[in-house]
Amino acid sequence: MPTVLRIEKFRFFFYSNEFNEPPHIHVQHDNKIAKFWLKPISLAKSTRFSSQELRKIENLIEQNEKILMEAWNEYFYTK
Repeated sequence: MPTVLRIEKFRFFFYSNEFNEPPHIHVQHDNKIAKFWLKPISLAKSTRFSSQELRKIENLIEQNEKILMEAWNEYFYTK
C-alpha cells in the first residue's frame, strides 16, 4: 500500500489492488480511516474521524489534488 503523502498527523495512501475503482485516496491517523474519491473530491466512507477532521482532510486533498492524481496515474497506469 503505497504512501503518497504525510501531512501533519495524516497518512494518504492507496491499496495496490484497487486499480479497478475510480481514483481515490485513503487517509489514516491512528485507528481512524477514511476514503475519498478524487474526481470529484468527495467522501466515500469514514470510520472514527470527526466531521471537523473530515473537513480538514478534504481541504488537504483539495490543496494536493494534483500530487494525488499524479501518484494514482503513475502507479496504476505506468506499470
